[in-house]
Amino acid sequence: MMENKSILHYPRLDTILMVEDTLRKAEEYPSKRQLWLALEKKVMYQTFNLIISYLEESGKIVQHNGKIIWVWNPELLSKYSNNKLVLK
Repeated sequence: MMENKSILHYPRLDTILMVEDTLRKAEEYPSKRQLWLALEKKVMYQTFNLIISYLEESGKIVQHNGKIIWVWNPELLSKYSNNKLVLK
């Protein structure tokens, strides 16, 4: 869970989108460090960790066996929200 203690720098939206895009385009599931090193711009590690926490809490990623897996599926979401289908 994200906490507000001693956060020096909150990420900008373009930085969050850069992390998301890098993760979606990854050919295999990266570790946290591999993802951080693969970013096109340098990001403070504390800020990167905050982004990872946000993505996990929002249901876009899961961390499993040291790897980060992109699980967000907007097409599936739009399919069910357009049909107003109630899932039980």
